[in-house]
Amino acid sequence: MSFSPADSGAPVPQTRRERRAAQDESSKKEASAPRKRRRVIGIVIAAVLAIAVLAVCWLVFRALTVKSELEASQRIVAEVQNGDAEIAAALPELGEHASAAAGAAGDPVWRLAEVIPGAGDNLRGVRLAAESLDLLANDLGQPLFAAFEGDSDRGLIAIALPLFESAAPDVTRLADGLDEVREGALLDPVRAGVDQVGDVMSAMAPTLSMLPDVLGANGERHHLLVFQNNAESVGLGGSAASQTLIRADGGELEMVHQANSDQYKNGTAVDVEVPESATDLYTRYLVDHINTSASRPDFPTMAEIVTAWWQRDIRDDQIDGVLSADPLALARMLSATGPIELSTGDVLTEDNAVDLLLREAYERWGTQETKFGADAFFASVAEQVFSKIASGDFDAQKMIVALGESIETGSLLFYSADDEVQQIVEPLKVSGILPATNDEQTTVGVYFRDESGSKIDYYMDSAVAVAASCADGRRSFDVSAELHLDISPEEAAQLPPYVRSQNWGIEKFRTQVDVYGPPGTSVESTAVDGGQVELRSDNVDDLGRPVASFWTYLSPGESAEVTATFSGDDGDYGALDVRTTPMIQSTDVTTESAGCAAPSSESSATS
Repeated sequence: MSFSPADSGAPVPQTRRERRAAQDESSKKEASAPRKRRRVIGIVIAAVLAIAVLAVCWLVFRALTVKSELEASQRIVAEVQNGDAEIAAALPELGEHASAAAGAAGDPVWRLAEVIPGAGDNLRGVRLAAESLDLLANDLGQPLFAAFEGDSDRGLIAIALPLFESAAPDVTRLADGLDEVREGALLDPVRAGVDQVGDVMSAMAPTLSMLPDVLGANGERHHLLVFQNNAESVGLGGSAASQTLIRADGGELEMVHQANSDQYKNGTAVDVEVPESATDLYTRYLVDHINTSASRPDFPTMAEIVTAWWQRDIRDDQIDGVLSADPLALARMLSATGPIELSTGDVLTEDNAVDLLLREAYERWGTQETKFGADAFFASVAEQVFSKIASGDFDAQKMIVALGESIETGSLLFYSADDEVQQIVEPLKVSGILPATNDEQTTVGVYFRDESGSKIDYYMDSAVAVAASCADGRRSFDVSAELHLDISPEEAAQLPPYVRSQNWGIEKFRTQVDVYGPPGTSVESTAVDGGQVELRSDNVDDLGRPVASFWTYLSPGESAEVTATFSGDDGDYGALDVRTTPMIQSTDVTTESAGCAAPSSESSATS
């Protein structure tokens, strides 16, 4: 059987012309394919560019919107801070601007742009700041102030508690995001705004996360309120003159029981283990006299001691937390509550509270025979002020400021017996704990303790100066503390017996001055200046710090100064920070740094 190409079924060109035509057609197809591909690629690129241009234009439009709304928000916040506007009246307008800024910055295009290197951190920071303002103004601020203005049989704290619980997770999320973005390379205008909002959110996050439990959201909590008397200075503030047990249940607060120092078995130590360094500095008086339980500048130590006193001598209550306040904090709170009429007929105000409680009360009840009248007066004041605050009958804006100032100066302290809550509290200044490192701040502590059994510190002036210097790879800190008993012998002769020294009358008064150096340093030298001043010890380490302890003996009108120099290897030291005993007459605090990069020079006053 024969086979030919025609039998295969494939078309076969029959002539040379047909073969050439077929080859030309094939070449045209091959040549046109790349042109088509280039045309398609060009169309795609053009479309992408067009979308990118539109996205950039949209992003610029959104950015201008956000910028405008945030600037308006910043203007309102500045007016509130300057006292030109009431926060309750400003919140609705602030809420509108914050909501508009958050909505614009929450745009999908904005979110996508946050992945762009360099620009992304700035865009994310602006968005988080806008969302934070929106949450603060609309989810917290306005509902809270609406609760203030509402008419309800429930206490304000009970009304506010659900708001705290619902907002806490978002506040924590935004605070963490702002802290993260602040580590990036932000433009100066963006950083200024992000830092401002980030500081607020970082402060609020731990507070909101612990408040619900502290206020009884998860069941009853019992807190011991210790009222410290600054007329008798003792380390963290003043003698632990009176105590009040407060029950918190679902945000409802109730005073359960009150006690004063005369109801305790003073002289018989409570069963609390304290380190030898603490008793070396403060003797057994730290644990066998309740008035001096605040001697060591560590509030957890004080909280454990006063809890043991209460449970042994007053009532065997479960104590979930300890709160300490003093008349200095009370005076600030009265700026928010307004005047309070007392059962004695006195009217307690922010201007007269310190004088009435720490001077005039002793003129009325200044003998051993009548001092129980003073105890009753203090208990009455505590009860009436507590009722005013628990009811929510106060100016919220002024109360926030008052609480912030009291925490900053050490007049308001808190400890939780719940380990989880205490872990949140510990890094905060309200914890009354000295920092364990110099990473964020280089903290120096100067503390005063009256050792005369007197109430003389109403008349005591104090000043602290800290100078840091660097040389030859070493860092040195010169810490000086000056005391001046600002009362004449003639005025001292008129003091009530209870104010005078139990040991020396009006002849002289002894104050222990304890200077805590920065962690990682040691005492290099000490010096004293004054009539009767002596070094007690310079070889005790307490709370992870070297301590120089002095005694000053002051007669009316006299002054004394003590100085301790601490030194250590040069390294990473944060900016200088000074903590002192809250004194009735504000302690003047100054710091300076010479030849050191980290600590900053500043001047301030604490009370």
